[in-house]
Amino acid sequence: MSWRLVFSKQAKKDAKKLNRAGLKEPTIRLLEILKKNPYQDRPPFVKLLGDFWGLYSRRINIHHRLVYQIVKEKKTIKIIRMWTHYQ
Repeated sequence: MSWRLVFSKQAKKDAKKLNRAGLKEPTIRLLEILKKNPYQDRPPFVKLLGDFWGLYSRRINIHHRLVYQIVKEKKTIKIIRMWTHYQ
């Protein structure tokens, strides 16, 4: 049974940047992992704190992160960002 992915407006904008930067394939692989099991620990994920409490992050590459929220009750993953969260 797979999880449903929902994308924020910002994530949709970020997807265009990722495609132009040649990072489409690693991002798709991460999204497929999330659809199967968002708690899978390979590749590792980080539970975020502070203003981002309740969100998770996985590396797309050394600079860019996929930031998401898990909504267990709805079996949904909300993709918040897919570009750097340092900007």
